[in-house]
Amino acid sequence: MAKNTICLWYNKDAEDAARFYAATFPDSAVGAVIRAPGDYPSGQQGDVLVVEFMVAGIPCIGLNGGAAFQHNEAFSFQIATDDQEETDRYWNAIVGNGGRESDCGWCKDKWGVSWQITPRVLTEALAAGGGEAKRAFEAMMTMRKIDVAAIEAARRG
Repeated sequence: MAKNTICLWYNKDAEDAARFYAATFPDSAVGAVIRAPGDYPSGQQGDVLVVEFMVAGIPCIGLNGGAAFQHNEAFSFQIATDDQEETDRYWNAIVGNGGRESDCGWCKDKWGVSWQITPRVLTEALAAGGGEAKRAFEAMMTMRKIDVAAIEAARRG
């Protein structure tokens, strides 16, 4: 296990989530699946308790802790994409697998984890500052999934 690892709380589906992420994003994998050595408040001995996994190179663990806590937008994974095809692939995988759309390139997977599917062209436009950033920002504010061509057009004015 890495020295610093993101821990994500799941009701009972940490292994399913980890396997979905590993199948969806490059540089992702499922590692150890640790089962509970005894009964606990939200599970029984032998249930999956912790799953070690990697999401796009980020070490994580999923903890099946029960329904006490829910995910919210205070934490999200931001996935940088190179083009519309890659943006569509990740967005459609998340939303099409029981997730839901949000605004400005955000969506949630079926476990409630927030994702920002962010084309690099948007990040570059915002970093450019000035009128280019303002136009790209205004275009983004009207979108759910980011439209690369519309961001590129906004950059040009």
